[in-house]
Amino acid sequence: MAVLLQPVINQLRRPLASLGGGRETLRKHWLLVALLVLGAALRVLATVAYQPAILYVDSVRYLDDMHSLKPDQLNPIGYSLFLKPLTALGGVTFVVILQHVIGLALGVAIYALCRRLGVYRWLSALAAAPLLLDAYQVQIEQNIMAETLFDVLLVGLLWLLLGWGAPGWKRAAAAGLILGAAFVLRTIGITLLVAVVIYLVVVGSAWRTSWRRVLGRSAAVTAVFAVVLGGYATYFHSQTGRWGFSGAENQVLYGRTAVVANCAKLPLNDGTRLFCPKEPLGHRLGVDNYAHDHYGDPNWPGPLPPGTTKQQLATDFSMLVIRHQPADVAWAALKDFFKGFAPTRTTSPDDVPLDRWQFQLTYPNLSDPNTAKAAVKWGGTEPHVNTGPAKVLRAYQLHGGYTPGLLLGIAGLIAFAAAFGLGRARTSRLRSAALLPVAAAVILLLGSAAFEFSWRYQLPGLVLFPFAGALGLTALLGRSQQRAPLAQYPDKVDSAALDDLRERHGDPAFAPLVVVIAAYNEAGGIGPVLEHMPKTCAGLPVDVLVVVDGAEDNTAEIAAEHGAYVCVAPVNRGQGAALRLGYQIAAQGGAQYVATTDGDGQYDNDELPVLLAPILEGRADFVTGSRRLGQEDADSRLRWVGVRVFAVLASILTRRKLTDTSFGFRAMRAALACSVTLREPQYQSSELLLGVLAGGARVVELPMTMRRRGDGNSKKGPGLVYGANYARVMTGTWWREYVLRRLPAWRTRTGRTARTSG
Repeated sequence: MAVLLQPVINQLRRPLASLGGGRETLRKHWLLVALLVLGAALRVLATVAYQPAILYVDSVRYLDDMHSLKPDQLNPIGYSLFLKPLTALGGVTFVVILQHVIGLALGVAIYALCRRLGVYRWLSALAAAPLLLDAYQVQIEQNIMAETLFDVLLVGLLWLLLGWGAPGWKRAAAAGLILGAAFVLRTIGITLLVAVVIYLVVVGSAWRTSWRRVLGRSAAVTAVFAVVLGGYATYFHSQTGRWGFSGAENQVLYGRTAVVANCAKLPLNDGTRLFCPKEPLGHRLGVDNYAHDHYGDPNWPGPLPPGTTKQQLATDFSMLVIRHQPADVAWAALKDFFKGFAPTRTTSPDDVPLDRWQFQLTYPNLSDPNTAKAAVKWGGTEPHVNTGPAKVLRAYQLHGGYTPGLLLGIAGLIAFAAAFGLGRARTSRLRSAALLPVAAAVILLLGSAAFEFSWRYQLPGLVLFPFAGALGLTALLGRSQQRAPLAQYPDKVDSAALDDLRERHGDPAFAPLVVVIAAYNEAGGIGPVLEHMPKTCAGLPVDVLVVVDGAEDNTAEIAAEHGAYVCVAPVNRGQGAALRLGYQIAAQGGAQYVATTDGDGQYDNDELPVLLAPILEGRADFVTGSRRLGQEDADSRLRWVGVRVFAVLASILTRRKLTDTSFGFRAMRAALACSVTLREPQYQSSELLLGVLAGGARVVELPMTMRRRGDGNSKKGPGLVYGANYARVMTGTWWREYVLRRLPAWRTRTGRTARTSG
């Protein structure tokens, strides 16, 4: 496990080491940190609630097989190998604690791999969220079951094949080794070979690798996997005297075919006829019932014809059904496959009971005396439940504490859309990367459904589908437009821009009101904006400062011709960087008030007196216009929706009614503009608004007008990309200003209260 997770540790070490400190680390990765804290809390509750661990029938089998390692049991020996040294160290409680730690580490590993592949930070965190927060994942980690270790192999496979570009033959061979380990852990792992070979062929084509090398890599992964498979079969033969891989004896396959078998139309003989269910079609029991309750009964199906065995006849019966009713068998498997994408967790009467994988208020499976014996033998205590934490976990799980299957399905469709090259994904290297996890998920879950549906078998989807969706969405939207946070004012670019200002204007002494305009390639629109700018406002003279943000046209010359103060930054950094520079210049030049507008003519300058009035009257420190309260000539339906969505989000975060967080026509006291922490070079509107609100400033929204651009195209980029980054900035600012900045005061108050009470 340590070897598999080492690339993840190395990947996280570099970016985290470059941060300035703990607070900066929290700010940069705050969403992942929040998810980790919540995930850790759930796992602590589970460890306390169910002592010494949750043990089911399979758990006891795994524990019983630790010393004998018999390969002809129902389950492979891989998990028993894992359990043997750990139970010797600390019993089954130590095992589940380690599994919980692994669960948290897997979330970090998915996040780190997403970031390595260029996925947006917020989307990387969301890809990790199902692993960290899904109650069914936490429950299976509290179980002595192989799923958590199987997840480790899945994540290790993703890192190995995706973490360093197109894999060569050495990494392909290592992937074969992981696939072999997955098979030894859970036999369904054999299906992953198909997904890996498909990926190697596709990625080889995408990277224009010769077919000779593609075939070589595919042969390498297949050969190493075959060696592991052959070794396991040899071990099976040495222990049992026959060749095979499992002692399951095809009973699950019998269960699947028994459900749909139309015995009246099958060429049955005296032996296979014994295996035809007594229940008529349409009233058959579930796969689990036939595979385990019927087949597991040593007295069923009664006396067999001489020279035959139960295994032989069950296999013959299953093959007859598959040959004569292939469509019925396939349709039954497909129906079970699609159950995993239901919006809610439900179970049909014929399925493995859902409550088997839910937190219970009483210890499960105590009707089997082997459960209590195993708990005492390997856990040192009678199995019991602490009802307080169990109630919390159960309430969480039953009231939405899981990942809806519908979301997993949507993530899978997004990944397939990217893999087929829709939109921007056609030229994205993530196109082939998205194919690996979504193909692995579909093949793995379809393989499981071909035998039996159980929500337990759906859990690998929590690793694969969200990760695939994150890669696919990034490929469809294009790479993140996010720029590095600004350094503390003044940085090198600010200093160069200030030198340019002095060369043009000396040390300007501004009027009491300065209108700051951030302009990047606005030569076609800045002129009319300046022509219609009022010279006075509410009796105050008005100066205009145009901060040219590394423009490639003659925006600066046109602004100077219209009488504006001009400051030119040598490189383009973004509107937020230009406005921050403008606020500082205005305040240093003696301005009392600062207003902002855009250089594209979207705002009505005649509304400036209305905008400034609440500040001059002493009713506000910060005033922003609102297109929703006023008038809007929207040119984008997506932007229209975004304005409203982000207003709701900001209202929730600040606990204050807001209607428009991105209106660029606003006014404020100059000192206030310089007191707010501004780090975002782009998407700065919400950072400024939430920053002044967090500082206790009086904020007023007024109805204002917003028109379409007077010239050129918006520089905000694709709407979904802009929206994603805007949400990132808004939530990140809230975390910084409303949470992190208030932690010291909270700790001080808490400490003072503790000392007083003590």
